[in-house]
Amino acid sequence: MSEERESLSFEVDEGLRLTADAVGDPGAAPVLLFHGGGQTRHSWRETAAALAAAGWYAVSVDQRGHGDSDWSSTGDYTHTRFTNDVVRVARHFDTPPVLVGASLGGIASLLAIGACQGTSPPLARALVLVDIATRMEPDGAERILSFMASRPDGFETLEDAADAVASYNPHRRRPRSLDGLARNLRQHDDGRYRWHWDPAFIEGRFETTERIHDPQLLDRAAAALTLPTLLVRGKLSDLLSQEGADAFLAQVPHAKFADVTGAGHMVAGDQNDVFSNAVLDFLAEL
Repeated sequence: MSEERESLSFEVDEGLRLTADAVGDPGAAPVLLFHGGGQTRHSWRETAAALAAAGWYAVSVDQRGHGDSDWSSTGDYTHTRFTNDVVRVARHFDTPPVLVGASLGGIASLLAIGACQGTSPPLARALVLVDIATRMEPDGAERILSFMASRPDGFETLEDAADAVASYNPHRRRPRSLDGLARNLRQHDDGRYRWHWDPAFIEGRFETTERIHDPQLLDRAAAALTLPTLLVRGKLSDLLSQEGADAFLAQVPHAKFADVTGAGHMVAGDQNDVFSNAVLDFLAEL
């Protein structure tokens, strides 16, 4: 099976276009991967290759305001917009896809399934939530927001950015190559490297996280879940605690659970092989 990457584009609300990479046989069952806030589609690179090798059609999407996707001219990065984007992308496929969402991408995927409950055909075949559920640890959320907002002036070099990431994620081994990091940064006219997301995405996050996180909406969506569901938690995560995972598993008794040792909130980046194998094992049962 070819692992050549195909570039895709999806039109969503506000006329924005989302950029995506696809790998695998387009005729195979689709798996859509939605990254977390501040990340890009490249965070799924190795997982997408593993999915394609296992016979799936893996499509990793840059969410609005991230990576190579369009930025909202109105700065609209509410949960409603992200949810609608997932619906629009998922409906592009002839067969219901598996939705895999990390953090922000998981919230949007869960809410999208909830919003389309009872529709025919169903929006999704299965759901994988990556270190996100219906309850978040406030301190962990604040730590993430603080990191994202900490360097609006960017970095002089890629090495400086790598130092910042290493300080934020001390449990992760520093990569020998900076190629992966370079895909999440852009060098601007002043020569400095900045994270590749719309600054409007992070503005106001300290005043209200309700723009992307509405506990009541999440509770209703979780309670209505009937499709196969996997919750993957990074054992070192400070955003999704074991108590938060247990609360979700009580809401969704049929859900399966995987706890990835040695991984924090960025599960796929911290322990990609372990994470990918957990997802593949789950999908093999579908």
